[in-house]
Order: sequence, then C-alpha cells, then structure tokens
Amino acid sequence: MALGPSRQGVVWLALRETAGLLAIGMPLGLAAALAATRLVRTMLFGLTPNDPPTLAAACLVLLVVAALAGYVPARQAARRDPLAALREE
Repeated sequence: MALGPSRQGVVWLALRETAGLLAIGMPLGLAAALAATRLVRTMLFGLTPNDPPTLAAACLVLLVVAALAGYVPARQAARRDPLAALREE
C-alpha cells in the first residue's frame, strides 16, 4: 500500500495468490485421491471408490477453507497502516 495499491488491491493480490496455489493443488490432490481409492477400496463402506458427490463436496470444502485462509490475513494486511509496517521492517 505504501507503493500505491488501494486496500482492495492488496486484498485482491493476496486472494489471487491463494487462487493460484489452489489451482495447482486441487487437481493434484484430486488425482492423488483417485489413485488412492484403489488402496482403500476395502475400507469404503457404502461408497463407490470414485464417488462423484463425495469428491465434489471435498473440493467445495477445500475451496471455502482456502478462500477464508487467504481472505482473513489479506483483510488484516489491508487494514494496517503502511507507514507503521515500513517502520517495523
């Protein structure tokens, strides 16, 4: 913020970085989960190994948690006075 972006710009920057990590991690995790179903097939009671609603719910929960994990610190950083932050560095 000391170099020009607005408070909303700081929040958007942090959320964009979070979204980038999520865009890399979610497909990798989904592929790993699909590959792991072969190993845990005998432990899945009442579910098919590649149950689409369960995988979709897990992805949705991950998306919400990642959005909150990026938004809360970004909002706190945007509220902070830039001069105070520079003085502490």
